[in-house]
Amino acid sequence: MTRIELLEAYKSLWSNRALPMDENPALTLKNAVEKELNDEMTHPRLRKTPHQKFSLSVKRIVTSSLDDNQKIQLIEYHLHILEELENETIRGGSL
Repeated sequence: MTRIELLEAYKSLWSNRALPMDENPALTLKNAVEKELNDEMTHPRLRKTPHQKFSLSVKRIVTSSLDDNQKIQLIEYHLHILEELENETIRGGSL
């Protein structure tokens, strides 16, 4: 599955959310998932941890009408981004 197809599958999960599109679909998808896992759409005092958001994202994906292959690819991509965020924290960033 290409990044464009994965991005379209991701967008189908969020029908009411505007998704700023970059020239590069892979970058658009990466930014959207990072924003989701960092809970940036929520007020800072109410934000959940990236692990909590990952769990909620997986539930959203699993209960969606996407086909199984799309679901697996999206979950794997979310896990990849979560691991990147964790690595940033280890190197001195913050989660």
